[in-house]
Amino acid sequence: MNWVKKYKLLAIEAIQYKGQPCIELDDLLRALHNSFNSAQSREVDILALDEILSKPIKDWNLFSKQELIDAIEKCNNSSAPGPNKLAWSHIKSIIKNEECIFKLLDIANVCA
Repeated sequence: MNWVKKYKLLAIEAIQYKGQPCIELDDLLRALHNSFNSAQSREVDILALDEILSKPIKDWNLFSKQELIDAIEKCNNSSAPGPNKLAWSHIKSIIKNEECIFKLLDIANVCA
C-alpha cells in the first residue's frame, strides 16, 4: 500500500438548486432546508437497507505498529494528507507518544 503518493483533488461542481449554483452559504442552507422539507413527509423504503447488508464482508489486514510508523515516516513534512491541512510533520510528532501511536493504529485498523 503506497501511502506517500501525491493526492489528486477531485474536480467538483457547486450544488445546484432551482438551476442556480449554491455559492453562498445562505443559498446552500436554503436549498438544503427546502429539499429536506419536500422529502420529510415521503414514505421511506426500509427494504433498501437489505441491499447493503447482503454485500460480502471484506477481510482487512491489520497494521502493525512498526508498519504504521514506517509509512508515516516516509511522508514529506511539507505536504498535507488531506483537506484538514494537518501536515505530516504534526503526525510525526504525535506518534512519538506511545499512547498516541496506539490510538492512530486503532483508527487505521478499524477503517475498512
